[in-house]
Amino acid sequence: MTEQDKQEKKQKKQVAKAYEQYADQFTPKPNYVMNCVKAFIIGGLICVCAQLMEKGLTGSGMDEKAAGTYVTIILVMAAQLLTGLGVFDTIGKFAGAGVIVPITGFANSMVAPAIEYKKEGIVLGVGAKLFSLAGPVLVSGITVSALIGVIYWLIGQF
Repeated sequence: MTEQDKQEKKQKKQVAKAYEQYADQFTPKPNYVMNCVKAFIIGGLICVCAQLMEKGLTGSGMDEKAAGTYVTIILVMAAQLLTGLGVFDTIGKFAGAGVIVPITGFANSMVAPAIEYKKEGIVLGVGAKLFSLAGPVLVSGITVSALIGVIYWLIGQF
């Protein structure tokens, strides 16, 4: 490496460091405690609403397993509808992880890419992007559940 190459490399590092310091001046510093509180409250409210829905369904005579299934479907549909209306992102900016941790976050992550690519058409846009995240998640879930099933079966053979 020549002396000129060393000088250029040193100069590039200095420019990169100066730019990083400049950018740090304008980067907002997150309030971690407040972000955690907001995530806890909003995530908790989602879970409380789900629990109230489940208790209402079981109180009307539905068995607990079916009520849980209906609540899950309602939460997924609500998250998809809110994503389609553009409201979910606003809630997500405020609540952070509180809104993405429950199943609502998974529903949002399925619908958002599909909406983004709707201009490419129903099949190549929405259809293809709808499963861009769901596909790997479903494949992983099915594979792991099949492996666990085989393990349980093998244990039962002894």
